[in-house]
Parts: sequence; structure tokens; C-alpha cells
Amino acid sequence: MRTVTVVGASLAGMRSAEHLRAQGFEGRLVVVGEEPHLPYDRPPLSKQFLAGTADTASLALGEQSDFDDLDAQWRLGVRATGLDTTAGTVALSDGTEVATDGVVVATGGRARTVPGTDGIEGVHTVRTIEDTLALRSDLAENPGPVAVVGAGWIGTEAASTCRALGLEVTVVEAAREPLVRALGPRMAGMCTGLHAEHGVTLRCGAGVQEFTSAPSGSGRRVTGLVLADGTRVPASVVVLGVGMRPATEWLAGSGLEVDDGLVCDAGLVASAPNVVAVGDVARYRSASGQVVRHEHWTNASEQPGTAVRNLLAGATVAEYRPSRYVWSDQYGCRLQVAGHTEDADEVEVVEGSEESRSFVAAYRRAGSTTGVFAMNNPKLFTRMRRQLLRPAPV
Repeated sequence: MRTVTVVGASLAGMRSAEHLRAQGFEGRLVVVGEEPHLPYDRPPLSKQFLAGTADTASLALGEQSDFDDLDAQWRLGVRATGLDTTAGTVALSDGTEVATDGVVVATGGRARTVPGTDGIEGVHTVRTIEDTLALRSDLAENPGPVAVVGAGWIGTEAASTCRALGLEVTVVEAAREPLVRALGPRMAGMCTGLHAEHGVTLRCGAGVQEFTSAPSGSGRRVTGLVLADGTRVPASVVVLGVGMRPATEWLAGSGLEVDDGLVCDAGLVASAPNVVAVGDVARYRSASGQVVRHEHWTNASEQPGTAVRNLLAGATVAEYRPSRYVWSDQYGCRLQVAGHTEDADEVEVVEGSEESRSFVAAYRRAGSTTGVFAMNNPKLFTRMRRQLLRPAPV
């Protein structure tokens, strides 16, 4: 290949560019990014950056020399609008095209919004630097009660940060407990207690029915939520943490299969062998035969090595095996989870105690450990995580 274009300039795109050079690609490398920034880290957006303890420069995924060493052409502040796999071109929003022999799709996704919030001031998502700067400014100007809609990782981190800023916080979640899909009912119950201990109000088991607002300047500003069970939650600021949708609209007409992401084989290769996908946008076939998509930092960091290898080979010569590792910082606690926590028939605390907020729990199915969750116990967690990654004995 003479030219490879990486579409998406966040973590997955940056790691893809690094692997292209590390695996011997010496041709023209083009990186396209919709945002005006060089690749930066997103996890701090809902934590240190929102709290104001980290600045924009600290988010960068390397020093300027690291970007220079890639010898890439950076097309930042423009988005991809089309892909012609036959002609080998990527169309951009500024009217230009990039002629290319291979494409890494690393466009990630866009934060989901909630119907009824269009045009209402004070409703925010947390996906980009600009999102968080707007939220941070709004919280400073309107330090009233905050409502967080969605109790997944982003929502619970945002709630923790807002509470640390001294704000009154209510978390609204349609499921019965925060993080129950990721951790199961027992460990999710522990997280429920963590929120309560820090003065955060939880409203679980009822979704949002309506956003209330009042005239404000030339528009309207949010005043609260009405839940499906009739409960009213006052709020001067609302944070939406209801997930993301893969950024695949630019692939319409490309001939590639798109279904909740760019559909790939087990090696992250799309239906065209010169196109691979990595990160939040990649929907691939797992070892179990299921077609899955993961929205985690570790996944976006790990996938590029496999995807680039297959792209340069022109065929699937390696399959991706995820480590399924996720971490989160909430209320001064480090939460870590790895492996498969779903469908466990037993969850056992193997060290420490839930009451002490320092423990490790093993998830087991049919007697075998399939997953591990820890709070404030990184040493044992790391050892057990390594054991999960070891191949099963024959």
C-alpha cells in the first residue's frame, strides 16, 4: 500500500497510526479528524477535566514530538462525508478527497441525546472537550441541583465529579440499579451504596417522561425532569449519560455493511479487505460467534494492533481477542472490572470486604472464574486479570 487513511483522530485512530509505522508501513499516512484537536484522552472529561483539575494540554495522547514522529498528514477540523472503496477515495466536508489504498475506520461515535431536549439550555452531553467546557461553565454559572440521566460509567463518573464540586446531584436510571448490566445485581448494589454514602440521590426503575423548562433570555432553560412514575426532579443543569451511537453515516453508499457500527469479521476487517475498523465504531465477530461492539478505552487501544496487521496483509491473518478491561474513578474509589461478568452463577468476594470499600470479587460460571471486579485493590485485581487472559489448558 502506498497510502493509508485513518478516519478518526482519537485514541483508536492514534494507536492505529502508531501501529502502522511500528509494523513497517513507510508510505503516505493521512489522519482525518472532525475535531480541531490532535488526538486526546477522553476518560478525564467526566472526571479531572470536568472538575477543573486538568487542562486541555494534559489530555493530549503524547508530546508534539510523538505526533511529528508519525510523519502523518493531519487533516483536522474536517469530517469524512463518503467512502468509495472501488475508486479508493475518502470524501471530506471541505470538498476535497483523499486518494487512498487502505482505510482504518476509527470514527467512534456521537453522544446520544434524549427526545424533548432540543433547544433547551442547560442540557449537556460529555463526549468532547467542547462538551465538557460548556458543562463546566454552566455548572459554575448555575450551581443549583444537577440531574444526571443514565447511570452507566459516564453518568456515574459525572455524578461523582459534580458532587465533589459541592453540587446537589440526582441520578436517574431506568434500570433497577446503577451499572447493573456491567456488574450484576450484587456488585451494582454496592455501587448504589457508594452513591448514597456521598449524598447523591438515586431514582432508579423509572425513565424520564418529560423535561420541564422556563423562558430564559431568547430561549428556554431546563428546570427539571418528570419521571415515568410521576416523580419530579428539579435541576438547573442536566447531564445526559445515555450512551453513544456509532458515527457511520458517512459510510452510506460505500457498499460496506453497517448495523450498529461497521460490521467486520473476527480480525476487524470489513467486507472490503482494504478497510478495517477499530474502537467504538467496530462491530466484529467474537470468539463465541456473536457480533459485538465495545465502548471502552482499553478496547480502542488494543484493537489497532490486530486491525493494522490484517490491513497490511490484505487478509485476515489474526483475530482480535479483547481483554474486556474497564476502570472508573468515583468518589475517590478506583473501580476495575475485567472478563465476563454477565451470566455468572456465583459472585464471591475473595479478598477484603464490601463494607471496607476495598475488595476483589470473582465471577464464576460452572466453577470457572470468568470475570473479576475490584474496588481499591489493584494489586490482586491485576494478578487475577492476568490469569483470565491465559489460554485455557488443553
